[in-house]
Amino acid sequence: MRKKTYLLAALIVAALCVVLIVLGVRHSAALPTGGEGGENPSQEETAAPITATLAVCGDIMSHSPQTNDAYDAATDTYSYQPCFQYVKPWIEGADYAVANFETTLNGPPYSGYPQFSAPDALAYDIKDTGFDLVTTANNHSMDKGYDGLARTLDTLDAAGLAHVGSYRTQEELDANHGVVVADVGGISVAFLGYTYGTNGITIPEDRDFCLNRFNTDYAGECSTLDQEGLSQALSYAEGLGTDLIAVMIHWGIEYQTQQNEYQTQVADFLISHGADVILGSHSHVPQPMETRTVTLEDGSTRSGFVSYSLGNFVSNQSPATVNVNYTDTTAVLNLELTKNPETGETTVSDVSYVPLLVLNRGTGVADQYVILDVNAAMADYNAGDTSLVSAEVYAKLEYALEGCHTILGAEGDKAAPPAAQDTAQDQEAA
Repeated sequence: MRKKTYLLAALIVAALCVVLIVLGVRHSAALPTGGEGGENPSQEETAAPITATLAVCGDIMSHSPQTNDAYDAATDTYSYQPCFQYVKPWIEGADYAVANFETTLNGPPYSGYPQFSAPDALAYDIKDTGFDLVTTANNHSMDKGYDGLARTLDTLDAAGLAHVGSYRTQEELDANHGVVVADVGGISVAFLGYTYGTNGITIPEDRDFCLNRFNTDYAGECSTLDQEGLSQALSYAEGLGTDLIAVMIHWGIEYQTQQNEYQTQVADFLISHGADVILGSHSHVPQPMETRTVTLEDGSTRSGFVSYSLGNFVSNQSPATVNVNYTDTTAVLNLELTKNPETGETTVSDVSYVPLLVLNRGTGVADQYVILDVNAAMADYNAGDTSLVSAEVYAKLEYALEGCHTILGAEGDKAAPPAAQDTAQDQEAA
């Protein structure tokens, strides 16, 4: 009898404990959890900023010696992949990568300067390297006429490369008003592409839609800004509500390591009409970069980042071939973009670059052209690796580094390559 009484009492106590625990949990869930005024910290938490990297490269060209070097007689095929092998990690490591595609893909027979036509393999290989979008608006866009322009776009489409600046039909231009919207690591960027001219080639009136020009006198002096056309295009881009607007523009004077007055005038016009980032090309040598601030008609100001030129990302040009310094010197420009989710404000929060040298190893050498990461190649040589870099090549690397530091600013030089993109291998190993 006593055991039953004890057992019943124990069951009652246990039941009361369960009830108290449940009531306690419910009560605590209903109470504010910390903070003066009874505010819930979870309601005060702010979303983390979105940060992404946009990689920008210069002119992608294929002079005849490059085309010949890319040819494999044994397979009757072309490959440019060896040229990009040492810089591929920088391109792949970015959230989005862009460049100026300065050739046509008009099919054989292939040709170099002055009217370019490269093998289709070039498009597929730069896609494999990690590029996402190219501007096709430059002074060589019409080298093979409208048909060459259209076939170039067909081939880029087949390779999976987005493009901006040239169009096959009026409908294609009208569909997006010449604007390509890209997702750059969670940040939306509206890209536009323009060229100063076409090397004097007049575009037929019935094909006027095919190429974006920022000068109304594009076949002549190339000195009259198409303010109406640019302002309309930028207004359309603003209406899309993207986080940033980037204009890829072919401008300036060849072989000049400083921007000219007209470039700064055009830059100020673009910034005042909504451009946040301006990515220039054409000079075939690097030119400076800066953040420019313009005063608007109402007295307010707008700022935009301008890279006037990154020179030749790949070409046959060098001091030895064209007698112009820094024609083999270039860089991967890394723009860090940061978006505040609460305010919606997006900025270029950091600017850095990787110095590069386009090394021409000479005729009769397999893989004649390679783009070297200057800092990495110099470090390998200093560590005793002379398989690629000789004393002569080391001197070229030093000269390229000096050129980048002088023109682009030493403070932006990144010395260490990004970590390899080997998440998949890590997962497999796990």
